[in-house]
Amino acid sequence: MRAAPTILHLDMDAFFAAAEQASKPSLRGKPVIVGGLGPRGVVSTASYEARRFGVRSAMPMAQARRLCPNAAYLVPRFQLYRTISEQVMELLGRLSPLVEPLSLDEAFVDLEAGGAAFGSAAAREAGERLRRDIRAVTGLSGSVGLAGSKMLAKIASEQAKPDGLVLIEPGTERGLLAPMPVRTLPGVGPATGEHLRRAGMTTVADLAEAGEDELVRLLGKSHGASLYRMAAGHDDRPVVAERDTKSVSVEDTFDVDLHDRVRIMTEVGRLADRCVQRLRASGHSGRTIVLKVRRYDFSTLTRSETLRGPTDDPGVVREAAGRLLDSVDTTGGVRLLGVGVSGLADFTQEDLFAQAAEERATEGRGGEEPGAEETPAVAAEAEPVEDPTQRRWLAGHDVTHAEYGPGWVQGSGVGRVTVRFETPASLVPGRVRTFRVDDPGLEPSEPLPLVEKTGTGTDTGAGMGAGTDGKAGAEAGGGTPAGQESPLARRPKSRSEGGGPGSGAAMSRP
Repeated sequence: MRAAPTILHLDMDAFFAAAEQASKPSLRGKPVIVGGLGPRGVVSTASYEARRFGVRSAMPMAQARRLCPNAAYLVPRFQLYRTISEQVMELLGRLSPLVEPLSLDEAFVDLEAGGAAFGSAAAREAGERLRRDIRAVTGLSGSVGLAGSKMLAKIASEQAKPDGLVLIEPGTERGLLAPMPVRTLPGVGPATGEHLRRAGMTTVADLAEAGEDELVRLLGKSHGASLYRMAAGHDDRPVVAERDTKSVSVEDTFDVDLHDRVRIMTEVGRLADRCVQRLRASGHSGRTIVLKVRRYDFSTLTRSETLRGPTDDPGVVREAAGRLLDSVDTTGGVRLLGVGVSGLADFTQEDLFAQAAEERATEGRGGEEPGAEETPAVAAEAEPVEDPTQRRWLAGHDVTHAEYGPGWVQGSGVGRVTVRFETPASLVPGRVRTFRVDDPGLEPSEPLPLVEKTGTGTDTGAGMGAGTDGKAGAEAGGGTPAGQESPLARRPKSRSEGGGPGSGAAMSRP
């Protein structure tokens, strides 16, 4: 525990939804829900306007539609979110070399390590300056918590939401924590919370009064002792700049249960390829291949195979995942499939058996590689031509039209796609037009930056962040060029790649 509130926790406000509102003037101040739009999709982020209707993250999308039928429902645009995250992490890196990203929109910062603050007044000033800089660079808002420990800094940022700053002075921890529910403390999930409730403990004060021995008896030595220390306001976890990646995985939930074994095998192969892409992007290889199968009755099976050495070869991962699938009974249907790689390393080990076989084959040819005349001619395969009528237009994604310019997909279906033509810099909502899905003038496009930078160096802001009580406000400011790489940016630890489970285009009503 520190004697000064020099640990900062930043949490962007309704990040995905706020980014969508900032890029789409017609959605500002209106309910926006981002997530998978299929029958089994879940809410990734809901704007503050949607939260007033009871919509929350991780809620089934079908339930969200019942609670807030008039919201705009959009598929995530992770490319845009990563670009904004890199800009935010760059700003955090200017405060201190010790930045611990937790996800795209959340991070701890050690202000002492960077000399940014050694006392309460300087810490508050650094936090307010950070909030202003984030608004200027990204057009979005973030909430800041300052305290003498990571646990309290995170609690403070929750209290600061939306678009605020809360500083917890050292020495006031116990009084602040006492009336809070036990679920406030890290490591207390639904099961532990229910266990404690049955024992008569519903607040943090109840845990402190119960004593360490009683908590150890109820929860075990490690968990009980840790929980008692946190209930007393003690948390000595340091801010760690480098967080070791333990595994890389991808999974998909299907709108309709899969029964065809060939289709299931195809999906496993596709997931294996996506997993390897993420593995290589993180600069790792792995030894253990993991297959996850959730069946029609919600029972979940996990199978794993450990290789002789780490690999990032997609063929090896596909074959291992296929072998694991052979041991799983998929009778009755499959609703979710996942492929992961663990036992990570920063090097690869070639398949020694395959290498030895290749060497023996080469020796059998007298050590000479076959000449071009010895290689059978292979007819060149024509690249498949995309069928324009089969193009998918996901709600919320960016497009451009040869005549009308940039816009975004408002919805699609029955051979038509509806587009609203507007940009983050638009002062009023754009016009809506409907096209055939195979319209030759309509093409997918890259996300536009939320904040544009003029050639004179003066920044013009078209971004919008959720203000107090979730109200939208236009802000002016400049930003880091879109796509700029930041050495401090990290990949998200808990958000999946792509459009989320069951993602697909659906009509959205702003």
